[in-house]
Amino acid sequence: MDATLYTFPISNPGWSARLAFARKGVEPKLVQLRPGLHPAALWLRGYRRGTVPAAKLDGRRVEGSLEIVQELERLVPEPSLYPADPARRAAVEEAERWGEAVMQRLPRAIARYAIAHDHETRVWFMREHARMPLPALSATFSLPVSRLMAARANGSEEGARAALEQLPAALDRVDALLADGLLGDADGVNAAGAQIAPSVALAASLHDLRDITAGRPGVAWAEGLVSGIEPAPSSAAIVALRGA
Repeated sequence: MDATLYTFPISNPGWSARLAFARKGVEPKLVQLRPGLHPAALWLRGYRRGTVPAAKLDGRRVEGSLEIVQELERLVPEPSLYPADPARRAAVEEAERWGEAVMQRLPRAIARYAIAHDHETRVWFMREHARMPLPALSATFSLPVSRLMAARANGSEEGARAALEQLPAALDRVDALLADGLLGDADGVNAAGAQIAPSVALAASLHDLRDITAGRPGVAWAEGLVSGIEPAPSSAAIVALRGA
């Protein structure tokens, strides 16, 4: 199979696609884009959403983690990312949709709010993830782009606060899904696990959420699967948001 995946290391949906490729035993050509500049890079390659992940699978452009996973399942049926039992499959599909529509968005909104509203967090991001020269200067000039990226991810103050309020219950649901065996088996993640694990790992990487994430079975599981999300330092923006 000829496969190319466009993403960047901190992208939780990008990691969802990577986990699905790994479960299928398919090694795509991995193209790591520079965060913030990725919409233009994707547009030039013929992708119109302007978000990662994007993929080319046997010559066909596919955008979005849910779409990539489902197209991968169609092209490479075995090993399947879904259980054979109809009731279990329905439960996994429901968890997969929730993982993409809800869980994926919670830590992303918080992280992008922090990047957009705290200069030191933005400096860290420019140094560790965007790999920009002169990260302090880049952090200053990238403020408009950071605010735009936050807005696209519901990373306003209101959106980030709502995400913080929803996160504990979402992590409770992840723990329950894991206990019920609905996120994978001994051979690896299923479609739901691929969608959910990277978002749990992203939440756990945020220093100021450790009291929410620590000690959870779902966090230990996710961190064992996703090792490429750099832990973030404490952010004054998140501290202020939680103290408000």
